[in-house]
Amino acid sequence: MRSVLALFSRDVPLRSGQSLCIPRFCVPSVSPWGRMKKLLTDAYCRAIEPPANGRLEVADVRCAGLVLRVTKGGVSSWGFRFRDPLTRRTLRATLGNYPDIGLSKARSDADDMRRQVAAGINPIEAKRTARADAGSRDFAVLAERYIVEHAERHKRPRSVAEDRRNLDKHVLPKWRKRDYRKIRRADCIELLEAIVAAGTPTAANRVHSLVSKIFSFAIDCDLREDNPMVRLKKRGVEKTGKRVLDDSEIRTFWRKAVEKPISRQTGLALRLALLTAGRANEVAGCELSELQNLNHASAAGWAIPAERVKNKRDFFMPLSSLAVDTIKEAMSLLPKGAKVLFPSPRSKDKSQSISAHALTVAMARLAETLDGKWSEDAPSPHDLRRTVETRMSALGVKKEDRDACLNHKPRDVGSVHYDMYERQKEKRAAFNRYAREIARVLAEAPKNRHG
Repeated sequence: MRSVLALFSRDVPLRSGQSLCIPRFCVPSVSPWGRMKKLLTDAYCRAIEPPANGRLEVADVRCAGLVLRVTKGGVSSWGFRFRDPLTRRTLRATLGNYPDIGLSKARSDADDMRRQVAAGINPIEAKRTARADAGSRDFAVLAERYIVEHAERHKRPRSVAEDRRNLDKHVLPKWRKRDYRKIRRADCIELLEAIVAAGTPTAANRVHSLVSKIFSFAIDCDLREDNPMVRLKKRGVEKTGKRVLDDSEIRTFWRKAVEKPISRQTGLALRLALLTAGRANEVAGCELSELQNLNHASAAGWAIPAERVKNKRDFFMPLSSLAVDTIKEAMSLLPKGAKVLFPSPRSKDKSQSISAHALTVAMARLAETLDGKWSEDAPSPHDLRRTVETRMSALGVKKEDRDACLNHKPRDVGSVHYDMYERQKEKRAAFNRYAREIARVLAEAPKNRHG
């Protein structure tokens, strides 16, 4: 009788010392012992002994399709058996090894796959496709699409370069391989707080704006349904600039700006910034073709094209005689065939300008060589621009004329839509008056501190 039973069943030993009698079912690709059904529990999964040969599959009666496979080597793994919605073939999708994947997690994953099958999706093909597309969901890929499809089309080159710099320095080192669909608000806060903690709150706010724009771009492209940055307050507390150079500092700046460790060429660019109130990128990127009538005091000017101007409008800046002298000195240092006023030393043919960052670095180096207020509150290139407007205001130059000199974008309806007067005569008068004031300051002997 036992020999007859042995033909149809077999005792499977458990780690508890007991044995389980299971039937022999001839199922292709499964152990000759067959596949059994059982209400799986963690205790049972831990206790089951590996078969002597082949492999054993135990189907979970609580979760349709979920099976626990045990090999003779003692390796237990989860699988999900289903019929392909298209071919109707019976297939098995792997879910992971036990106990790395617990019973509850395996049931949850199997439920997800069952829903896919009900929707006409093959879970195996879906996983394969997701794996192949994983690289295209990296945040780095989304960021590059934003740069190419939005920033380079709608922003100035300088702004595009700043976006790339912030991405490379602050964002991509942490998010390069992150799935942009899974980045949440807490991840954004963690990223920004790390930048604030590094002592760069202003950079944190710039990154805040940039990342928010990238996620908004993702929404427009139907790549995400939400923006985790929405209504998130900026984490950095920025200081409002108030630095203005006084008479003594202007004299020190004028003298030290062209001395080592600053190159004379860069120092002349800083002097020009003080004389014209030009933004750092406008001064650094000045091309010789933009300079006009340098030998005619009443007509000398600097025509900056819209693509190099913050408000994207062509801007003509009248040049004072002091500014012209500074420009001519810079031109005397140029090699033959140069096309820019302040060529980069890294440019072999001298056709590439220095960057605005070079002026910032030069101002920082200047502060390192000085003491007192310079070292305690080192001015930046933008503080030179503030100094110009403050001095003009003290000289009695009207606000509308000062705004025109600094090329501030008008915001009132009348100025934007109706008043097209460019105030060229007023600008020239203001710059000439300001240049005379700077000349007076430079000519004035410093006061004796002990007198």
